[in-house]
Amino acid sequence: MSSFVTLSSGQRMPVVGLGTWKSAPGQVKQAVLAALDCGYRHIDCAAAYNNEQEVGEALALRVGPGKALRRDEVFVTSKLWNTKHEPEDVEDACRTSLAQLGLSYLDLYLMHWPMAFQRGKEFMPRREDGSVCYSDTHYRDTWVAMESLVDKGLVKAIGLSNFNSRQTDDVISMARHKPVVNQICCLTVVCVTAYSPLGSGDRPWASPDEPCLLEDQRLGAIAKKHHKSPAQIILRWHVQRGVVCIPKSVTPSRIQQNLQVFDFSLSEDDMKQIESINRNERFIVPAVERDGKRVWRDAQHPHFPFHDPY
Repeated sequence: MSSFVTLSSGQRMPVVGLGTWKSAPGQVKQAVLAALDCGYRHIDCAAAYNNEQEVGEALALRVGPGKALRRDEVFVTSKLWNTKHEPEDVEDACRTSLAQLGLSYLDLYLMHWPMAFQRGKEFMPRREDGSVCYSDTHYRDTWVAMESLVDKGLVKAIGLSNFNSRQTDDVISMARHKPVVNQICCLTVVCVTAYSPLGSGDRPWASPDEPCLLEDQRLGAIAKKHHKSPAQIILRWHVQRGVVCIPKSVTPSRIQQNLQVFDFSLSEDDMKQIESINRNERFIVPAVERDGKRVWRDAQHPHFPFHDPY
């Protein structure tokens, strides 16, 4: 099993990368350093994570002339946030991420969500009643602006995140530069990246009575058989299906452990047992409390992706 996948752009993307969502200030720099030092060559970032400068500080210590790694040895991804969907805002947003990361180009730049928010400096623009201020900018118009980033050499390739299959097909049908990645949906010639592959138990809207993926007894039995951790079993399941993974951790021992998934294979029976765990639920759908009920936060947006099946 190769530790890389080849994207439709011809780039080689490492199948296991370090996720940086929810990595607290003061921790993410050391996490990136630990990852690069133990063999990671794929770092996943986003403007919305508000830690790109710290990621950049780590990259500056390990990547570049005279450093341990050449720039072309490290695959770096970032993402365009929802308040920057206006076509005239896209390049500035990308250049801001590049400046924070201390890079001259990104290997991959994703549209973080298909929904556009009201433009401006506020990360989550809200009305007085707490509802999000949306914009009617269409993701197709944003995509055209992202294509110019490829033309200018600011990014090697562009892709999508949290788009459903209909929306992804919509972009593919009109794109000059096709999306090479979608961080959620499995489609022809579009590489799949699994974010939060271990269940993201620390996500802000997690319910305390939710089952913990890593404590599932079926996973535990498979892990014991292979002398691996449940996390390694999950990551191996993804890798064995050709899915790129970006598990987040700030603990050096776990960062290293998450990369040690290429020295064993799951049997066909193992794979089927893991697939049987499917609960037909989504972990990453931000929700809010309204009238005593948990509801999807952005469900009223016309481009909210999770109404349609994948």
